[in-house]
Amino acid sequence: MNILKNTFKTIAIMAIVFSCSNSSAISQEEDRNELDQLQTEIELLISKGKCTKNAECDFIAFGSKPCGGPWGYLVYPTTIDVDLLKIKVADYNEKETAYNKKWGIASDCMVVQRPTGTECNDGICTAIY
Repeated sequence: MNILKNTFKTIAIMAIVFSCSNSSAISQEEDRNELDQLQTEIELLISKGKCTKNAECDFIAFGSKPCGGPWGYLVYPTTIDVDLLKIKVADYNEKETAYNKKWGIASDCMVVQRPTGTECNDGICTAIY
């Protein structure tokens, strides 16, 4: 009888341990997929616009490094829905900050160079450094 009780206890403990570790991996993957999907939406929004002059280009800080600051800058034409872009980027940056904290993500702490300006080249906005 004791052997049967110990066997059931062992099985129950193993089930709890394996279910917790498995769901954590899935949750991190799901969190990353949500960020990747939002990034794809942002890139698609930017790609739909075209510029005809330098004044129609701007840039925005994108991403959230664990040490602070952005991963980089997105250059975009102001002919797109800029308010929607800013909302989506702010949402992405906030979610990536939470992701970094939740999953203990690390990175280098180098500061990313901010563009000094933008220009329009053949309908596409590019950064000037």
